[in-house]
Amino acid sequence: MRFVERLGLAALYRCDPETAHGLAIRALRLGLAPAPGRLTSPRLRTEVAGLALPNPVGLAAGFDKNATALSGLSRAGFGFLEVGAATPLPQPGNPRPRLFRLTEDRAAINRFGFNNDGMEAIAARLKTRPRDAVIGLNLGANKTSEDRAADFARVLACCGPQVDFATVNVSSPNTERLRDLQGRAALTALLDGVMAARAELPRPIPVFLKIAPDLEAAALAEIADVAQQGALGGIIATNTTLSRDGLTSAQRDEPGGLSGQPLFTRSTRVLAQLHELTGGSLPLIGVGGIGSAEQAYAKIKAGASAVQLYTALVFGGLSLVQEIVEGLDRLLERDGFASVSEAVGTDVKSWL
Repeated sequence: MRFVERLGLAALYRCDPETAHGLAIRALRLGLAPAPGRLTSPRLRTEVAGLALPNPVGLAAGFDKNATALSGLSRAGFGFLEVGAATPLPQPGNPRPRLFRLTEDRAAINRFGFNNDGMEAIAARLKTRPRDAVIGLNLGANKTSEDRAADFARVLACCGPQVDFATVNVSSPNTERLRDLQGRAALTALLDGVMAARAELPRPIPVFLKIAPDLEAAALAEIADVAQQGALGGIIATNTTLSRDGLTSAQRDEPGGLSGQPLFTRSTRVLAQLHELTGGSLPLIGVGGIGSAEQAYAKIKAGASAVQLYTALVFGGLSLVQEIVEGLDRLLERDGFASVSEAVGTDVKSWL
C-alpha cells in the first residue's frame, strides 16, 4: 500500500463507515484512487459462463450500488465488476446507522436493506459504462413489493441490455423474508420469470444465483439441483452471514449481515460442498473473507472459477486488488498451473 493511500485510509477511519464509503466512491469518480489498469497474463485469463475475464478477481456487489464509479473501478485491476443491488423502484433502505466497521475482526456488519436509486436511474448510468470492462448487475426486490419474485425479472428487463451478466440476489439478510425465496418451489418459479425476461434481451447474458452461507445441507442440495436443471450461468457463494461466532469487536452484536475475514471458512466450505454436489459442472464464484492472494487461491482450489471481494478493501485499500491479482499469478506459477481453470477444485476435499 502506498503512503498516500495509507494516509487516505487513516482519514476515512475518522468518519463513520457509511460516510467513508461515500467519500471512497467520490475519490473513484474524481480519479484519485489507485488505477493500475488491466491486469492479466496467460495464466490469469479465464472464461466463466461465457465471459472472457482478464483475471478471475472481481468486485462484489454492494460497493458501487448505483453504478456511479464505473470509470474508476474499471481501471483498478479487477477482472470484472458487479454493481447494485438494483430494485424496480428507488428505496432509501434501513435507517442509519446501518454499516459498522469491526476493525479487530477485519470485518463489517451491514443492514442497508437494498438502498439504491432504482433500476431506471441505474440503467441510464450503465448506458455510459466503460465498454472494455466486464460489468454485471445484482438484481433485487423492493421491500414493499407485492410480488418480489417478479421484481427480479423487471430489473433484468430494464437493465439487462447494458450489462454482461446479472445476479439474482435472494440471500441478503436485510430484507424481511427475502431468503425464503431460496426454497425449491419459490426459487424455481422466480428463476423461470428471470429466464423469460432474459430471453427477451437483445443478447443473452449469463444469470448467476447468489446464495446465503447459512443454509443447511438439504437446502444447499436443493439449490444445486435447481441450478443444474435450469439455465443458470453459475452460483455465487456466498452472501453475508448471520453468524457471530468468534467475533471480538464491540459492535459484533449489531443486527445485519457479517462480511469480511470471519466469513472465509464458512463460505469456502459452502463453495466446496457446491462443487461436490454439482460435480464441478457449474461455474462457481467464491466470495467471503478474501483479503489476500493466498485466500483467493484457496477459494479457486476449493471449486471457484472466479472470486469476488469487497470488505477487505476497507482495511487494505484499493491497491489490494493489484496485490491479490499479481500474487495469484505467482501462486499459480509456483504450483505448475498453466491457467486458473487448471487449479479449480484441486483441493476441494480439504473443505468437506
